[in-house]
Amino acid sequence: MRVGVVRNPMSHANIGRADDQATPDAVLLVEPPSPEALEQDLRAFAQCGVGLLVIDGGDGTIRDVLSRAAPIFGDAMPLIALIPSGKTNVLAIDLGVPNDWTLAKAMAAAKSEHAVIKHRAPLQVRWDDGRPSLLGFVFGLGAFVRATSLAQNVHKAGAFHSIAVAMSVLGALVGTVMGGARDQWRAGVPLCLAIDGEETRTADRFLVLATTLKRLPFGVKPFGPPREGLKFLDVDAPPRGLPGAFPALLAGKESAWSGRRGYRRGDAEKLRITTNQSLVVDGDVYEGGCGVTVTLAPTLRFLAA
Repeated sequence: MRVGVVRNPMSHANIGRADDQATPDAVLLVEPPSPEALEQDLRAFAQCGVGLLVIDGGDGTIRDVLSRAAPIFGDAMPLIALIPSGKTNVLAIDLGVPNDWTLAKAMAAAKSEHAVIKHRAPLQVRWDDGRPSLLGFVFGLGAFVRATSLAQNVHKAGAFHSIAVAMSVLGALVGTVMGGARDQWRAGVPLCLAIDGEETRTADRFLVLATTLKRLPFGVKPFGPPREGLKFLDVDAPPRGLPGAFPALLAGKESAWSGRRGYRRGDAEKLRITTNQSLVVDGDVYEGGCGVTVTLAPTLRFLAA
């Protein structure tokens, strides 16, 4: 199996870290400095018949690689292995990838007859203004954008991985509960949302969140029981009864969800969103200003152990 490695030297765990062993001759290792270079490297991987694509980076690196690799490899998308070297590594947590995985361990696992391969379908974000589409695993608007900015500040303070997620969620909850109806956390953002071709619903939203992951950090289940497919949350602004509903929301209890109170969740094939607000895909903020369509992308194979 030909192995191609895309390494992000600026990922959290890679900064200042020297390789502890030489890269085998059969491995193609690249550290592309730009999106254009990444695309060229992936085209070279496809021409060389790479069968194992190793992504050494965090969730943002995974998003960037998959978004460009999918149209290049097409139906011949290789098996994917992750070396979780980012700040949060949400996809790696979902897949159960060991925190201490190295290139050598991933290659050994790929050759083993006991290799664990899991299937995950990314979500695809398509923009009306012609921007290149993205393949990711977590999409969000409203409070999720502010929580992402808060997480970046938490990272600067030296907290990473699940601790950073917990601190960001706690900070978002405190900001929401303590603020009044006009507070930036509670006031929400204006947007139009249509789910699976239903009538477009225009209203201020506290939160819109979508994912294709099955397992989230700390075992929280805001989308309900773990399952395949595209799941969504849709919460009106200002959120009603959030302090009391929050524990039930995280636990995935059915009692927490009520359309009359402005809390909705479910499964979808397509989300159609129009807004001028910023949005988040896998930990990075993108400008709004046009229509966005979120759908389920083809399933990919990931090496888990």
